Amino acid sequence: MPRPDHQPQHLVLGSASPRRKSLLEAMGLEFEVRTQAAEERFPENLKTYEITNYLSELKASVLQDSLPGRAVLLTADTIVCLGDEVLEKPAGEKEAREMLGKLSGAWHQVYTSVCLTAKGYREVFHARTDVRFTRVDPGMLTTYLHLGNPMDKAGGYGIQEWIGLVGVEAIRGSYTNVVGLPTQLVYQKLRDMVRRGF
Repeated sequence: MPRPDHQPQHLVLGSASPRRKSLLEAMGLEFEVRTQAAEERFPENLKTYEITNYLSELKASVLQDSLPGRAVLLTADTIVCLGDEVLEKPAGEKEAREMLGKLSGAWHQVYTSVCLTAKGYREVFHARTDVRFTRVDPGMLTTYLHLGNPMDKAGGYGIQEWIGLVGVEAIRGSYTNVVGLPTQLVYQKLRDMVRRGF
């Protein structure tokens, strides 16, 4: 079988996220996973996609020196914003309840930035998706806390989990962006890189 037109010679996913891994696999890509902890702090003056751009590049910076010659490194970061408020991963069940209570009955925005790094090359791009939740009542929250895993997700929810299946009324933009990777954009950018010889 010929190599897909978006498959770099050597692709490295710089993320431990099982969701990003499964999305790349579903795209028919072969890759290896490499991770190294980066302190995910950002300057307070940054807003929305500026935050995810910064963090996706930060994640790349701790891994790029260990890359083999022609490798392409993919790193990414996702945040949830309600107006100007950034909802990161909740610290515990109480904070998860509070976050989902804020999102109840409202539109919010999900931003994911992707950084593609190779020798002499770096590109950062982002996608925004608007998501609207139905009114989330206490019973729904309790059920989700038992069935899902809100603590490892920005905004305290996974759209592919129970709360997304029963609570998301509408989305505008890329669904996979909310899962953690804007796959259509990633496909385009990787295909461009392959055409340049990566």
